[in-house]
Amino acid sequence: MIRYEQFCQIRALAAQGLNANQIAGQLGLSQPTVARWLQTDKWVPRRPGPSSSILDPYKDRIRHWLGRHPYTAVQIARMLREDCGYRGGYTILKDFIRTIRPHKVQAFLVLHFEPAEAAQIDWGQCGLVAVGPEGRDKRRLYFFVMVLCHSRLLYVEFTPGAAMEHFLSCHQNALQYFGGTPRRVIHDNLKTAVIDHRRGQGPRFHARYLDFAAHYGFEPVACNPRAGHEKGRVERGVGYVKINFLSGAGFTHFGQFNPAARHWMEQTANLRVHGTTRKVPRIHFEEEEKSLLRPPPAAPYDTSVIRLTRANSCCRVQFDSNRYSVPFRHAGKRVEIKIAADRVVLYSATAPVELLATHPRCYGRHQDIENPEHVAALLTQRRRAREQRLLAEFLALGPRAEEFYKYLERRRLNPRNHVIQILALRGQYGADAVARALADASELHAFSADYIANILEQRRRFQSGRIPGPLHLTRSSDLLELEMPRPDISVYERAAGAGPPEPTL
Repeated sequence: MIRYEQFCQIRALAAQGLNANQIAGQLGLSQPTVARWLQTDKWVPRRPGPSSSILDPYKDRIRHWLGRHPYTAVQIARMLREDCGYRGGYTILKDFIRTIRPHKVQAFLVLHFEPAEAAQIDWGQCGLVAVGPEGRDKRRLYFFVMVLCHSRLLYVEFTPGAAMEHFLSCHQNALQYFGGTPRRVIHDNLKTAVIDHRRGQGPRFHARYLDFAAHYGFEPVACNPRAGHEKGRVERGVGYVKINFLSGAGFTHFGQFNPAARHWMEQTANLRVHGTTRKVPRIHFEEEEKSLLRPPPAAPYDTSVIRLTRANSCCRVQFDSNRYSVPFRHAGKRVEIKIAADRVVLYSATAPVELLATHPRCYGRHQDIENPEHVAALLTQRRRAREQRLLAEFLALGPRAEEFYKYLERRRLNPRNHVIQILALRGQYGADAVARALADASELHAFSADYIANILEQRRRFQSGRIPGPLHLTRSSDLLELEMPRPDISVYERAAGAGPPEPTL
């Protein structure tokens, strides 16, 4: 069988006067083939005829078995080999079974919900996203979707986690966005809501989620295992968010998602004409569903999660690879950490319970979040301890050291510097010499580190045989002996008796 292009080439070469042998040699075909096509005026493709298969002897038996029970291809292959001695391959058998087995299409009922009857919730994922102030760390990005089943009003919120605190917080924010609560909330068997759900048995809900549901007054409903079609409205809502909002958005940091999502909800998602209801979800909600929702409770639910931990010696509590500071007096003690989606609150774990710190939650990794006030008192305490040790060393110099220090406090602006300098002299001249110099300086009322240094130096020179230089001391009594000239006040007396000066022309 030749192709249509070859048939055209044969006809063209024959028109040029070439015979069958010449055409066959030029096109690489056999001479009988060329001769046969030269006698044909029209190219006709070959029609495939029935071909034999190694399965032909077994096809009737396979149809019989499949009509009796929906066996798998693996089971059919085993039965053929054991009962019929089949030696063929598995792939040809699987392809044949696929052609004769009827394709079953699962049928679904169209569910109708009354206004305020139910809402459906689900999570979606969209890869990794930069978090933290500098955006160097990456977190998996989730988004929570809630759809009111009657009006199709949609709420979406992005989070860098899907833990219990995120689930309850997003749930709470969605109900606040709707302004009320439906009678039921339908979801799949997500771990934050359902602990266990076996086939044929009812779901066992998480106690925290049941408490949340009781606070807002709705009934949680879990779909059957592996039956996501039972919450088809929110399944389509998750797909709608991915296609209409996330596709081509180009966001690079977590902080960009939620503001943009809120704008998208208000301007696009809830103002479009819904494909099923043919109504605008926001208008449909305002007209038929909003007034029937259960009013929100007086106080919001506390969505945080509590854990017990211990602060380390550096006044830090570690959570989710980050470190949060506590006051220094709680270093090494047990601490209760209250984890919310947006903050971390620390309490003392022993009675009486005391609020230790409140930090914004950090979603970066290996970050140190410190409140400067937590270590300021420790720095003051350490500074005071150093001052006490310094004073104790100075007072140990002799019985006159305390008197000398009191005079330093009264007469010098910075007595600490004088104490440090005198203690430094102790290493050069010895403690006994400094103590004797302190006593002599107290007798002379010379309270300064310079005086002590001068006394010590003069005594060293005297002991070494050198003539000591004069010791210059300024006493308070010397300052009192200064004489000042008596002021002349006659100028003022003459000015007072002369009257006003005469005007000059």
